[in-house]
Amino acid sequence: MSYPVRSAERVGGQVLQLFHNTGHAMFMLLEATWFIQFSFGKRSRHETVTQLYITGIKSLAVISVVAMFTGMILALQTGLELRRWGQEEFIGSAVAVTMIREMGPFMTGLIIAASVGSAIAAQLGTMTVSEEIAALEVMSINPNRFLVMPRLVALTLMMPILAVYTNILGILGGAIVGTTQLGVSLTSYMNNATEFATNKDLYVGLFKAFIFGIIITTVSCHQGFMTSEGAVGVGKATRRSVIISFLVILVVGYMITRMFYL
Repeated sequence: MSYPVRSAERVGGQVLQLFHNTGHAMFMLLEATWFIQFSFGKRSRHETVTQLYITGIKSLAVISVVAMFTGMILALQTGLELRRWGQEEFIGSAVAVTMIREMGPFMTGLIIAASVGSAIAAQLGTMTVSEEIAALEVMSINPNRFLVMPRLVALTLMMPILAVYTNILGILGGAIVGTTQLGVSLTSYMNNATEFATNKDLYVGLFKAFIFGIIITTVSCHQGFMTSEGAVGVGKATRRSVIISFLVILVVGYMITRMFYL
């Protein structure tokens, strides 16, 4: 068999595997979403609260640092360019609109994918290779209902809240740079920030954060369930969950922006 034929077969097999994995992940997501309406027993509530704590409270430290310095970097770079034209007082609007539309939900999604999403993939991957998932199925316990659904609820609820928190800290970080390094008064900065940022920007940003929560849950849980090869496979699943989540968040974030602003 010639090399071009083998290459075509390899590419075709990879494409088919991609469609198979995508279908499996979507079915898992739909089933977990279906269970939300009637599956909040005591155990599910406890697991959901645990995941809310992990996603929200335990992520605040890193989110705070990243959000603050993201706003500071945006203000500094934007302010230096605006200063060339004597318009540095408008950095408040630039930072606010950029944070609320894009950087707030985007940075929150990347942080949660790297911290919480990787932890989910590692936990479910360990359960898969140790045959705990198979044991649940033997006991007639649906893994999507028992494991995926609480994580889906927790991330979709917490992501918009964390995005708002990121926006606030980012705007405050920009205010620090504006007042201390660019000579912009705090009143002028905040007036510009509130004048140009609209409710549409806020709603689009919250919608992005909500969708990113669904993406992170789906990718991480799917990669965990597809884990094989023991401990090595757990590491691979964790790495794949972060990479795929990053890529999907980038693509979907662009598509949402294009849908609402073009």
